[in-house]
This record gives sequence, C-alpha cells and structure tokens, in this order.
Amino acid sequence: MLLTSENYYSREANEEYLSVSQYKDFMGTYGKPGCEEYALAKLNGTWVEAMEDSTALMVGSYVDAHFEGTLDLFKAQHPCMFKKDGNLKAEYVKANEMINRCERDALFMQYMSGEKQVIMTADMFGAKWKIKIDSYHPGKCIVDLKTCQGIKKIFPHHDIGFLNFLGEWGYYIQGAVYQKVVEINTGKKLPFFIAAISKEKVADIELIAVEQSLLDEALTEVEHNTPAILMLKNGEIKPIRCEVCDYCKATKVLTKPIWSSELIGEV
Repeated sequence: MLLTSENYYSREANEEYLSVSQYKDFMGTYGKPGCEEYALAKLNGTWVEAMEDSTALMVGSYVDAHFEGTLDLFKAQHPCMFKKDGNLKAEYVKANEMINRCERDALFMQYMSGEKQVIMTADMFGAKWKIKIDSYHPGKCIVDLKTCQGIKKIFPHHDIGFLNFLGEWGYYIQGAVYQKVVEINTGKKLPFFIAAISKEKVADIELIAVEQSLLDEALTEVEHNTPAILMLKNGEIKPIRCEVCDYCKATKVLTKPIWSSELIGEV
C-alpha cells in the first residue's frame, strides 16, 4: 500500500503498518497505560474515538495544522471550535497565542522550517512501520512539534522516580522510531529534536535535543515488544484487557462482586 496524506490514518494503513501511536496503544506509556484489547478494537473499527471529545488533542492538532499550512481546512472540518457568534472558543484563541509565541522566535521557526509532514516507511523488527515527520531537514535533523501542559513539569512515579514530559508520554519512543526509519531510508542517523510549546497562561517555548543514549534505549524496547504486537494484530494470541481505559469501562461485563480492598489496586 502506497501511503499518502489522504490515506495515512486510514484503517487499511493502520492494519498494514505499525506506527508510534499504534505501538503506544498496545504497550502504553508511563502517562497512559496500554491496552491490547482496546488497541485491536481501534484497529478493527469496533471502537471509534472522536478528536472533538478531547480538548487537549484538538488544541494540539490546531497548532499542528497551522505549521502544516492546513489550518483553514482544519477549521472547516471542526466547527465545534466556534461559538454561536462565529468567534473561536477561548481554548483556540489561546492556541493562536501559542502559535504567535512560536513565530516570534527565530530559532524555533528555523527548526520548524523543514519539509512538512514527510511520510516514510520501513521494515523494522519484522513489521512494516510508517512515520510522518513534522519538520524534516534532510541530512541534518528530524524535528517534532509538541504542545504540553508545561515544558518543565515533573511527573512523579513511585517506582522509577521523576519523569519529564518526554518520558511520561513516550516521546523517546517516537524519536527512536523516527530516527531509525529515516536511517533505513537514507543511510543517515539524524539527531532528533522536540520543538515544544506549553499551554500555560504565558506560553513557554523550547527546542529540546534528545540524547542518543535515550533513543537507543527506547529503540531496544521497541525491538523487544514488536513481535508480540504483530502476533496480536495477526490474531495469534489473545489480547489482555487493562480494565481501566474507556473502552474497557464501556465493554465491562460483571461476573462477581469484588472486595473493597480491590478498589485501590496496585500502588
């Protein structure tokens, strides 16, 4: 299947290819646990999620669309962003402020000035992978745009300590996969950068260089987990339910009472 911007997110493309977002649906991140049955339900179309249901996702996509040059189309496709009087709702007015903050910084815009939404595919770890790069500078670097609650926000975890937002949401995994797919296609291992903009009252911006050691570690994790994902997609093994995601809540079937001590779960 030849991927284009029109079919990149199609069900057919997701069935044939593995992507970072699909990988995270199966395996999860520290910030959002994975669920195998949920991931398969998304793939086969029995569970559909609307972008409009998540304001955070909509704001991030709004900013992405601006830098892609497709904001007018995005607005036309999502009338929910507008109030009855035709003006943008407050969260999208804020998104415009975030965009303006980015555009006032010459270095930020330099990193975001590469080739937009570049699609690449590669065979890796027994799977066909697809990626879509926000800003690709051939032979120089890979840049991904991220909106976040706060660039310096810390996420505590009782077992591993504190994480930044890259570790919390699996962006090291994304960087590792993107870097490897580009290397397979071009023969060049390029540095990976995050161009970050925060959703705070006063938006913060940063260009973040991701250490190669962290990308290598993440790629090893992807290599280890990919065979199991392929077996799940091929129906060779039965998926496990997480019992905490929206899909599992919506499809739960009670079979017996639980003890009150089970309500807390693992801590």
